[in-house]
Parts: sequence; C-alpha cells; structure tokens
Amino acid sequence: MPIHDSIIRLNYLCNTIPALLTAIPAEEFSFKPAPGKWSKKEMLGHLVDSATNNHQRFVRTQFETTPTIGYDQNKWNQYSYYLQIDNQQLIDFWTLYNRQLLHLMQHIPEEALQRLCRHTDQDWTLDFIINDYVVHLEHHLKQMVTY
Repeated sequence: MPIHDSIIRLNYLCNTIPALLTAIPAEEFSFKPAPGKWSKKEMLGHLVDSATNNHQRFVRTQFETTPTIGYDQNKWNQYSYYLQIDNQQLIDFWTLYNRQLLHLMQHIPEEALQRLCRHTDQDWTLDFIINDYVVHLEHHLKQMVTY
C-alpha cells in the first residue's frame, strides 16, 4: 500500500473513531474478557503505546543508521495503568497522538521512506513501518468498534 493511502486512511480514522469509542459504555470499555486478555480500554492503551514507539521509528529512521526500536507490549500496557485513566482522556490522547503522526507522515521526504529500522530481529523500510502501523491500528480498532 502506498504511504499516501495510509495517510488518507489514518486521517479517516482520526475523524471517525473518537466518537465511536466515546459511545462505548464505561463498563463495556473496561471489561476484561478473560484473565490475561485486554479490555477495549487497554487495547486502546496498546494503540497509544504503538503510536509512541512508532513515533520514534518515524523520526529516528530519517536520521539514524538502522535504529533498533522495539518494546514489550504487555509490560508497557501493564505499567501504563490504562484501566485507571479517565476514558475520555485516553480517547483524546489516542486521537491527538495519531493526528501528530499524521502530520509527521505527510512531511517525510520520499527519499527517507527506503531507510531501514530494526524491529525485534528484522530490518524494515520506513515505508513498510508506516503502512504496517495503520494496518495494525485498524486490526485492533475493528476489535473495539464497527465502522
């Protein structure tokens, strides 16, 4: 998928998803379906963590030689205490962070898109990382809301 398509898709998500998340009743938003499984609220927190780590990838890959940027998603979720955050604050944070990433994506020079970043044990182009970010985002959003 060309980065242009990811930019259009992320813009759509930033404009559509916040109202759908806000409409989820608080009890449903915090409900954990099973021990060790994330609630919708924790899933949204995971998407904030993903935005945080991908922000670094999007920026650092432009000027560092193959930076290594990974994270333990379960530990990040656990120690971010998402279940204790006000629902609207978390939704607003997700929205603003993704609007920031959208701005960043729109300004990355074309020649930087083929630069490499190491994630776990594999190198990926910045182009791939950006597209994968949006695909991953939608995967989890579709587990929370219908759009």
